[in-house]
Amino acid sequence: MFSGRRRIVFAIVSALLAASCGEPPDKEMQQAQGSIDAARAAGAETYATAEFTAAQDALKQAREAVDQRDYQSALNHALDSRERAQNAAKEAADRKATARGDAERALSDATTALTEARLKLKTAEAARVAPKTLAAPRRTIADSEQALQKARAAFGQGDYPAVARLAGPAGTALIRTARDLEAVTNIMGRRRR
Repeated sequence: MFSGRRRIVFAIVSALLAASCGEPPDKEMQQAQGSIDAARAAGAETYATAEFTAAQDALKQAREAVDQRDYQSALNHALDSRERAQNAAKEAADRKATARGDAERALSDATTALTEARLKLKTAEAARVAPKTLAAPRRTIADSEQALQKARAAFGQGDYPAVARLAGPAGTALIRTARDLEAVTNIMGRRRR
């Protein structure tokens, strides 16, 4: 009688274990997909590319394991995917905040350089520097104004890497132009003495 009960208990435990290992980890895979979607929304594709890609790969491996009916491996990959996606979301948030700060500085620096270049251009015009000499600086200022306008639009859309690509070179060109204009204006001033 006692051995019969043991057999029944053993059969029930075995059935439960088989049932727990015999089904795909759908819930965990859905959680992993949800975490990947949240990471994507947080900007992980741009700001945490490696971790985000690893999360996607782990979920893909989980699906492949389900296709092969290796549910334990699928569960492990799904859990790994979820964790990596959550890490990617955190990493993306941190890096995005840093990128935003860098973009704000780049816009501010380029705007300051634009104001300075415009001032130097007016000073050069007042000093009667030849229009031919001022053609290239005018073109640089106009091109930089357009680049800054695009950078501001990119900032408004949260595309901080584009801000750096646009505002950084524009600011550098404007600083160089302001120096060139100041040098030309100084040369003209010396000639008139």
